[in-house]
Amino acid sequence: MMHPFARLLDIAERSRSHASALPQQVEAVSYWRGVGFMLAGQNFVADMADVSEILQPPRLTKVPGVRSWVLGVANVRGRLVPVMDLAGLLGLPSKANWRSRRVLVVEQGDHLIGLLVDAVLGMQQFPIDRTVAADTIDPAFGVYVEHGFERDGREWPVFQLVQLVQAPEFLQIAV
Repeated sequence: MMHPFARLLDIAERSRSHASALPQQVEAVSYWRGVGFMLAGQNFVADMADVSEILQPPRLTKVPGVRSWVLGVANVRGRLVPVMDLAGLLGLPSKANWRSRRVLVVEQGDHLIGLLVDAVLGMQQFPIDRTVAADTIDPAFGVYVEHGFERDGREWPVFQLVQLVQAPEFLQIAV
């Protein structure tokens, strides 16, 4: 007769010899997510946390005495939202028709700001390890683009929307 502890050791040994191999360990990949958009013929992405909503261009009320890139104000669910032409602000020509254009709404504290872009390209995600320096980007964007992501041979610069709406030139809208 086998001692109880010896019996347990025997059972454990037989279990190990018949056990399946452990699954292959795979490292989890971390992803960065953002909202893709087009501006002046180029793809960009903005941090998901910076965009509170995406709208079709709303009906606007013109505001006198402001710069040409200030399109007007819109009533969005009872809140006044100033809408700015992002391409116009940066001194770039828009390459889209009005039907494809969208407004990215950025929330800064208690204020909402609408930025008109040429098109919205949906949610985009990039592996964190695919970060690239944005040194090939047009200098007009350089202040607001520090890096980007590379996917399928294409670079997606990350546009810093919060940095833009806090910039002194953005805040100086009077003519």
